[in-house]
Amino acid sequence: MEEKDRKKFSKTGRKPKNDPAVNRYSINLNAEDDAKFLALFDQSGMKVIAHFITACIFQKTVKTVKIDMDAIEYHAGLTKFFGQFRGIATNYNQIVKLLNANFSDKKASAYLFKLEKETKEMKELLQKVLILTEEFEKKYLNKE
Repeated sequence: MEEKDRKKFSKTGRKPKNDPAVNRYSINLNAEDDAKFLALFDQSGMKVIAHFITACIFQKTVKTVKIDMDAIEYHAGLTKFFGQFRGIATNYNQIVKLLNANFSDKKASAYLFKLEKETKEMKELLQKVLILTEEFEKKYLNKE
């Protein structure tokens, strides 16, 4: 008898839940409805379908996440562009120092004039990039 009593009070295994979900329901969807359902589930970002269904039934807020690949690619390109721009700025400073150190005032002045002309063109290009960025943000990222 003592051996059986020990087995009854064994503390191995899972702890029982206070309010276990024991009621089960089943629905059948056709292929079109299933595709819509799975698309909504993917947009929600939830990991468990049962939690998603419960949230929909009881009208809890369901978070949808939409990833815009164009925005991600644009952002990556813009980040790369500004990285290159920083590199150009570093090279610009080095060139000015070399011109002043190694050339006469007249020759350095002529090269600096050419460099200034190229800098103005780069500034215009940068302004166009900023305008395009603002348009992109207004159109796709809803920033105003």
